[in-house]
Amino acid sequence: MNNIHEHTSSFAHSVINMIGMLIGLGQLSTPYALENGGWSSVLLLIGLGVMCAYTAHIIGKCLDEDAGSKTYQDIGERAFGSKGRIVASTFIYLEIFFALVSYTISLSDNLPLVLGGVVHARLPWLHLSTEQMLTVMAVLVALPTLWLRDLSSISFLSFGGILMSLLIFATVAWVAVFGGVQGSHEIPALRAERIPGISGLYVFSFAGHIVFPNIYTAMKDPSKFTKVSVTSFAIVSTLYTALAFMGAWLFGPAVSSQITLSLPPRIVATKVALWATVLTPMTKYALEFAPFAIQLEQRLPLRMGWRTRTLIRGGVGSVLLLLVLALALAVPYFEHVLSLTGSLVSVAISVVFPCAFYLRICWARVSRPAVAFNAGLILFGVVLAVAGTVSSFAALLRSIQRAHFH
Repeated sequence: MNNIHEHTSSFAHSVINMIGMLIGLGQLSTPYALENGGWSSVLLLIGLGVMCAYTAHIIGKCLDEDAGSKTYQDIGERAFGSKGRIVASTFIYLEIFFALVSYTISLSDNLPLVLGGVVHARLPWLHLSTEQMLTVMAVLVALPTLWLRDLSSISFLSFGGILMSLLIFATVAWVAVFGGVQGSHEIPALRAERIPGISGLYVFSFAGHIVFPNIYTAMKDPSKFTKVSVTSFAIVSTLYTALAFMGAWLFGPAVSSQITLSLPPRIVATKVALWATVLTPMTKYALEFAPFAIQLEQRLPLRMGWRTRTLIRGGVGSVLLLLVLALALAVPYFEHVLSLTGSLVSVAISVVFPCAFYLRICWARVSRPAVAFNAGLILFGVVLAVAGTVSSFAALLRSIQRAHFH
């Protein structure tokens, strides 16, 4: 997530980078969210897409104001001083940490299906199931990527992420047409009581705002940033909506919180989608860790040798990843962790903060209706965050208690 290259990104390259940042885990849960919220909850999905495209646009406006601002934290500092930077940084690290936990849970859920019946890994002195042992092994295989210094060696992964997402989408479409699944399940119109719980899943699907300043600064022509945002969000929203309806129509109430887990296991297309889902987390660890690693290196004294720096950086990364692994194995409830991340962290980063930063930085030039609109978005974001956090946290606790009593 380092600057991609100074001012070299064309319009198409920027769109690919933005879509690569947005698309990912969130799409796996859109059919589950639609089935639970009812088909009219698609209005919330599209509405949040429009809202987040608008907040991407105003992040661009904040960057227009000050050539010195290069990152999301810089915008926070420009708006609210050092407190703004601290709050922005805290939320960014929380989002990265929780996203990595969600990726690891996804890995743990999909990996046994990929290696179905092939591997039985048990160590008598470790009280871990085969699924947990496989996850531990996969994370240990991915661990060395955190020691990579050169980010350009992993920058192709955002394109890989897009390909993988399209692959999953194509698989679901293929199953819908040829897969022999008896679809045509009735999707309920609206389940209002479940909306707070699924709102976090929808918001998480559009959360990529921490990297948008990097995409902006890398553009040859930053004046086209708004066009890039609108194009990217339109493509992603269309993909999510189509996938949500296909998945919910195919599997109805039985749809899993990750669409890949619902696909018929014996079809080759399912195997491809499962492999794609398993490989994503393993490639994401290094990419997601990058902004934290960059900040960490900037804090280290200049006189420190590169070997010591690499050791500290790799060591801290390894400890963090093992902490992520422990949490993912302890709380393996994908939909609740993802929803909690969306409500607790992503709403703030993608809706509330950009509007607050914009009002503070561009106050002199913001019209009265625009002030009211942004204040309304902040209020909506806060309500969504509180309702969603309470709902998903309660659901998570219920799942933990249920597992405890079984």
